[in-house]
Amino acid sequence: MSNVQTIKAVAKYIRMSPNKVRRVLNQIRGRSYQEALMILEFLPYDAGGPVWQVVHSVAANAKNNFNLEKKNLVIHEVYADEGPRLKRIRPRAQGRAYPRWKPTCHITVVVKSVD
Repeated sequence: MSNVQTIKAVAKYIRMSPNKVRRVLNQIRGRSYQEALMILEFLPYDAGGPVWQVVHSVAANAKNNFNLEKKNLVIHEVYADEGPRLKRIRPRAQGRAYPRWKPTCHITVVVKSVD
């Protein structure tokens, strides 16, 4: 059997809706590290930036902490959990105030090394 290790990286409190991030994560799930970076580079969504950073970070973790080659990494799990929502107030007519909820999310990427 081959030696399989899993490494993870998390980006917390990203100021973006988890649903928008999940749309990007679905594109890279199960792909190789290099293929995922190529896809993220050219996706037209704003969520591609933070996801690209996390994927890059997990590869650096694998290289520095576990001495693994980046070309052998495959994205095993990716998910975006809901973070705390920031409550903001929107002024309205006649002195009223409407609440606005600004979502945040936590992006987790787990890779495994396939030798």
